[in-house]
Amino acid sequence: CSSLEMAISRLKLISAHDSLTIMRNAISAPKLNYNLRTSPCAGHENLQKFDGLLRKALCTIANVDVTDRQWEQASLPINSGGLGIRSVSALAPSAFLASAAETRATQDLILSSVSVTAEADNEVVRIKEIWGNYSKTQFPNYIVGTQLQKRLDHLCTTAIKTRIQEELMGTGLTRFLAVSAPHAGDWLKCIPVSSCGLRLDDEAVRVAIGLRLGTKICEPHPCVCGEAIDASGSHFLSCKRGSGRVARHNALNDVLWRALQRANIPSVKEPPGLIHTDMKRPDGITQIPWSEGKCITWDVTVTDTLAAFNLLPSSTVGGGAAEAAARRKEDKYLQLRQHYHFVPVAFETLGPVNASGAQFIDDIGRRLRAVTDDSRESSFLWQRLSVTLQRYNAICFRDTFACESLLDTETL
Repeated sequence: CSSLEMAISRLKLISAHDSLTIMRNAISAPKLNYNLRTSPCAGHENLQKFDGLLRKALCTIANVDVTDRQWEQASLPINSGGLGIRSVSALAPSAFLASAAETRATQDLILSSVSVTAEADNEVVRIKEIWGNYSKTQFPNYIVGTQLQKRLDHLCTTAIKTRIQEELMGTGLTRFLAVSAPHAGDWLKCIPVSSCGLRLDDEAVRVAIGLRLGTKICEPHPCVCGEAIDASGSHFLSCKRGSGRVARHNALNDVLWRALQRANIPSVKEPPGLIHTDMKRPDGITQIPWSEGKCITWDVTVTDTLAAFNLLPSSTVGGGAAEAAARRKEDKYLQLRQHYHFVPVAFETLGPVNASGAQFIDDIGRRLRAVTDDSRESSFLWQRLSVTLQRYNAICFRDTFACESLLDTETL
């Protein structure tokens, strides 16, 4: 705990994106994993103290104020809608029980060699009860196998995620489902490298975390378009007066186009003349066949997860708004299917992508792997897209504030 307090005081001196990555991967639960596995410390009061310091670190680094429920969400794995800053109190039972199960055969062998009868381990029994309180289930019968700690912890995090989801309603539930969808948190998994365009500035990190957890990100104020913006600031994601919306679309399309070029697939943006009956133009087309002898065209769109017209499809399944936007794009470019493959790439502002668009991105990643022989190409592409989306979300947020001159015109 003392070392963590010292680290927090130093992390706030560097960029928020760097600090968040270091805290999640180095100085939080990974730092204590050995202790959690080798000592029966589950339920110890100092674990709560360590979690409190992690919460303080998140608030300090990201400049956000989180409630108890928001901190509980933040402590979930990234793929479950959290920030991956694991709670050591919740992780401790799974870690110790996994270690105890994996070494049980060796323990029995040692005890039998000295003629000592193996008896029930009281600490194991006690910690199984704590684990049951987190997981809301009986301890599984399996006691062997690989990644046992991960399997036990998954049951706990699933129970916590289910409880959070049951407690939420309205836009809170929509938000949680969206950030729990595949690839919605890929920006949290990347290494912040400026030269690769993978570093977010401090304000972008604050806005991204605020949107993910539902924290307060601004004071209520009127938008430049005249609409009232509440403390969550979600109106900016779909404000038609924001210049960031167009820039966000162009930047995402550019990432896809550059990935195709790097995969040795020549392509052009906004090709004219594909539909002769009107002036509609998709965002891009490959100049060589993609599959079955046909070229592929794609069109990028970004839809606001929390917009009123998206609440119905988004409140039942994460990515519902993206699928609805993709269907609208398919109807718009229906004529293209006669001669080309067409795929809509629909992003939601909170991160989810429609299924066919995700498959297209995965296919680009696979072709990149074939060219570079790097198995991580697909994940790198997803991270670039996710970081680009969060970067321009912050720009859209900034556009909602009216620029007022600080000078007195009468004095001038």
